[in-house]
Amino acid sequence: MRIGIDVGGTFTDVVGVDDMGHTYIEKAPTTPQDPSEGVIKALQQLAERQALSIEQLLARTERVVHGTTVATNALLERKGANVALLTTEGHRDVLEMREGLKDDRYNLRLPPPPPLVPRHQRLGVRERIKANGDIAITLDQTSLDAAIDVLRAKEVDAVAICYLHAYREPAHEQATRDAVSKALPNAYVCISSEVLPQIKEFERVSTTVVNAYVGPVVARYFARLEGRLKDAGYAGNVLIVLSHGGVAPVAQATELAAGTVLSGPAGGVAGAKHCAHLLDTPNLIAFDMGGTSSDISLIVDADTTLSSERSIAGQRLGLPSLDIVTLGAGGGSIASVDAGGVLHVGPASAGASPGPACYGRGGQLATVTDANLALGYVNAENFHGGRTNLDVEAATRALTNLAESLGLSVERTAAGIHEVVNTRMAEGMRLVSIRRGVDPRNFALLAFGGAAGLHATELARALSMGRVIIPKAASVLSAWGMLNSDLRFEVSRTHIGDTQALDAQALRDMFVDLENEGREQIASWFDGPTTTRRSADMRYGEQIFEIDVPLDDVNWAAADVIAQVEQRFHARHETLFTYALPEQEVVLVNARVAVIGELERISEHEQSPQTSAPAPTAHRPVYLGGWCDTPVFQLEDLGATQTIAGPAMIESETTSVLLRAGDVAKVNALGWIDIAVDTK
Repeated sequence: MRIGIDVGGTFTDVVGVDDMGHTYIEKAPTTPQDPSEGVIKALQQLAERQALSIEQLLARTERVVHGTTVATNALLERKGANVALLTTEGHRDVLEMREGLKDDRYNLRLPPPPPLVPRHQRLGVRERIKANGDIAITLDQTSLDAAIDVLRAKEVDAVAICYLHAYREPAHEQATRDAVSKALPNAYVCISSEVLPQIKEFERVSTTVVNAYVGPVVARYFARLEGRLKDAGYAGNVLIVLSHGGVAPVAQATELAAGTVLSGPAGGVAGAKHCAHLLDTPNLIAFDMGGTSSDISLIVDADTTLSSERSIAGQRLGLPSLDIVTLGAGGGSIASVDAGGVLHVGPASAGASPGPACYGRGGQLATVTDANLALGYVNAENFHGGRTNLDVEAATRALTNLAESLGLSVERTAAGIHEVVNTRMAEGMRLVSIRRGVDPRNFALLAFGGAAGLHATELARALSMGRVIIPKAASVLSAWGMLNSDLRFEVSRTHIGDTQALDAQALRDMFVDLENEGREQIASWFDGPTTTRRSADMRYGEQIFEIDVPLDDVNWAAADVIAQVEQRFHARHETLFTYALPEQEVVLVNARVAVIGELERISEHEQSPQTSAPAPTAHRPVYLGGWCDTPVFQLEDLGATQTIAGPAMIESETTSVLLRAGDVAKVNALGWIDIAVDTK
């Protein structure tokens, strides 16, 4: 058995796949105070589904892969460690000066994001490394000892160490780490030359500080999780999904805690990438709508895009991460009316506790889920496979309060909530497609997450997309996708230089050195097959920002290797920005290598074709501009090749799909729903 675990804002999802390829899914409410409790509860339910105890289930489990939002929540809620920063004397304000740019440069009143380290805990140490790696000022022990005395007095939980140009020569950072760790044995200590060993001072400082800020929180959670799993009978390793979509053992994920900030959404993108291969549909817009948020990403040629320019909760992260647009729009998003009488949905969420009003846990505010229930899109008596009965009256009360503010009926208010959240999510899809020069009409919409099926066809219509695909395990696709992720180790080296001045053999040697370093690290994790991905951060000479340029198809043995690298950059620049400047000098800033340890993929069983027409199991009123008596079909009863024309509802244990007039759904060979959308 292999098990994937995704802890979301509202539900904790688990997927188990046995040796025969059979897939089992379960959901349990997330427990924000200690997410590992919700994990164990979901695993207990998964065991019960197979008539096993949790001990029997975990004894048969060979791999556990986990995506977590612990680091993300620590940043968003500012509940990380009491962290200090040691840096080169005279440079302690880099964290606050940032790059001299505002996130919204035309908002004159926009306050800067508050730094994670207060100024009195940002301490300068006398030392200096030159840009070429030479030592200008030797690390001053007296200065370092004084700084450590301050750290001890402040009782800090974590220390970030980031010296000027340490990416060239890490000796001073390493010596400082040893001294701090000896003086403060219980503190989480990290150095920039290991977290982000590359140029750009602010990005390196910020990323190292984020790593220290979330490190103790992540370490405590992983320790609790491993302890609970061990006590329940699991003897194997736990693999953690990182922001770049690969996985790593707990020890490595703890050291690079900032790499887990997008851990949860990364599983969904990994699942979407695997779907592209299974469906032989290389171009997808992946849309994951859960209880708290929606994550949107682009799959092009069955591959994902990485970005090293991410900001989370106002904090810059320079680590490679999947290019994901996240919106505060999910099933638990709260609807409200502002002073001008305008309806808003999100980003505030009811979360797992108390949750939407219809959950009956004390929630009083109307949410997207309450609206969908009032519109007939959700079966109140079959939510979560019938384990939970939704409270229609509570949802109606919450919506009534909102309806009175708007002067509308409850039905029209609920429909308005549905329309507003659709508009927000459609705009997110435009961000990843149209605004980047990509025509969404050439893509299929892959919709997953517990709430996506109720919104997907309307979103496709808004972007004139003619096809929506909903996997059978849509509600837990992130957890399923984690089981299709590989081990991945990223290594980089700054090597600034005009490409025309680069020595071809030196460039080859640098990539070989990086590859050897990555392979050595992966070999300490497992002994299976590996592949490598080469890339570089490059720019034109007078630009200040780099772009990531894949170099996998370069013939490194060729005499014109430099020209090939330049050609890849020009082509990539034109793809991203619609123009290239071949006459301009090209600068290579960072060389990157990803070494990938290939893990076994899970398989999907194909279904036998069904020639009979599908029969609805029930009818119920559904609001589609007016109340309509709508047939309801059970996904488990549908066979390959069967078709359903809208309006109709298709339900499974953990999700529902809404077909409107003109939509035609066909069940494919995998048992997934493939919808032809009427875009007229």
